[in-house]
Formats: sequence, C-alpha cells, structure tokens
Amino acid sequence: MSYAFRLLCLSLAAFFLVHLAAGLAAAWFAPVAIRRAERLRPRAAARLLLIVRLFPLACALFAVAALCVPSYLWFEPEAATEDVGIVCLAFAFLTVAIWSISVTRVTQALWNSRRYLRECERTGRQLNLAGNPSLVVKGNDVALAGLLHPRVIVAEEVLETLSSDQLEAALRHERAHATSHDNLKRLLLVLAPDVFPFFTPAACSHAERAWMKFTEWSADDCAVAGDTSRSLSLAAALVRVARMGGTHQSSPLVTSLVAEDLSARVDRLLHTVPDVKESNRWISGILALAAVVVATLILQPAALSSVHWLLERLMN
Repeated sequence: MSYAFRLLCLSLAAFFLVHLAAGLAAAWFAPVAIRRAERLRPRAAARLLLIVRLFPLACALFAVAALCVPSYLWFEPEAATEDVGIVCLAFAFLTVAIWSISVTRVTQALWNSRRYLRECERTGRQLNLAGNPSLVVKGNDVALAGLLHPRVIVAEEVLETLSSDQLEAALRHERAHATSHDNLKRLLLVLAPDVFPFFTPAACSHAERAWMKFTEWSADDCAVAGDTSRSLSLAAALVRVARMGGTHQSSPLVTSLVAEDLSARVDRLLHTVPDVKESNRWISGILALAAVVVATLILQPAALSSVHWLLERLMN
C-alpha cells in the first residue's frame, strides 16, 4: 500500500479510537457538568456544556493533527512497504461512517435553514422594528434564521398581538442569540459525529439539551438586562406567542422564541433570580491549563515516538 494511503487509514482509525474514548469520558462527566451548570450564570453554564459536548470531536481532531500525522511523517520511512491490518481498516471505515452521517445531518440542516430564509425573503417584507431590520412574514412565531448574518423573522400575527414593550423584549431576545452566535454553535453540535454510527450516549444528548436550555436563559437575561418591566414584558410575549402555536422546527439552525422549556422560562422571568456570586473564571483557567499541558506534550520528542509505536501496533 502507498505511503499516503497508510497515513490516511491510520489517521482515520486513530480518530475513531480517540473519539470513542473521549466520547465515553464526556458521557461519564456530562451529569457532573450539568449539575455544576445549574450553579452558574446561564452564559457560563452554556459555555461549559458546549465544551463538554464538543470535547470528543476536538480531542480526536487534535490527536490526529498534532500527534498521529507528525509522528508518522517523522518516524515512518517512505520506503516502507507495510500493509494495513484488517482491524485498522475496520476502524477507518467506522470513521468514514460516522462522518458521513454527520455531514448528511449538517447538509440537511443547512439546506432547510437556507430554504426557510429564502422563502421568508421572497414572501416577507422588511421593516425596522425597535431600530433593527427584521423580516415580517405570515405565521405565528418570532425566530432567528441564518448563520453568519442571521435575520430576525417576525410573524404578522405577532405584530398584531404583542404590545410594543412585549415585541421589543422578544426582539431583544433574538438579537441576544445573534450576538452570541448561537445558530453557529448549533451547527457545531449538529456536526459533532456520533461515537458509533447512529449512537451517541444519552448523557451527551442530555448535555446538549441542557445547553439549549441555558442559551435560552442567557438570551432572556440579555433581553431583560435586570429590568423588572422588561422581564414581565418578555414573559407575556412568550405566553402569547406560545398560545398562537409558534414553535418553528424547520431546521435546528432556526431558533424559535418559544422552542425550549417555556414554563420554566416564564416562571424564571416572573420571579427574582438569585445572583450567582461564584466566579466563572475557573472555566478559562481549566482551558489555559489544558493548553499548557498539551503544548508541553507536543514539544517532547518522546511523545511523538510513543505515538508512532502505538500506530505501528494499530497498523498491524
């Protein structure tokens, strides 16, 4: 087999094994992270859960790009004529399978999101609402659609039903999603491969749903900004839009105003939310420490030598 083909098979096989191990570790840690997130501010909680959910993908990509490929290119002579074993080929095939499923999901999500946005642009009209351009369409929802330049979509029935204060609170909520790039983060979650074809641990799915909850709470907090009257207006807007039947589900990349845990959000807006005094800097500290450890490992030639030894065992 050619030098490049062996490298490709080894990289794919290594990705699957590291991703599987990291996925199981993330599944074990996810319940702990969810409990921890409940004690944090919503923005920090969402950040923590996003890190946990994307950890297997990031870990596997790093292992292949920073360890497997360099060690192979450094220690494996191009003149070598070793074959790739059946086990290595099987793991490589599984990587192709999980990525094929992932790319299919992403393609479908992007297509549905783009189709929905184009339909809104074709049939709707643009208005300046609360000082920001929005698309007004037929329907009964308020949503954010798009990735790089997301658009706020407002249904005509919503305009006719909500008061000016309620409409402004709802628009501030959607603009908070846009500022946080939440639709782009949703795309990353859709992209994250399964640990095994068509299988992701339930704990990881729970972490993803918890992330969605905390992103809504965070957007609510940004829209309210500590103002009691805004809090009441947003709660009223949520109830009214929900009663209209507004829950658009055309794509995971279209964020509806009332998509997540409506009763808990309304209850939270109607009651005083206790201030969380716990510092959120520990998340940044953990990431910085991990970066230092990783950089130290990469700079050690013995680390690459050990990785190459493991790749030799995997290839045979």
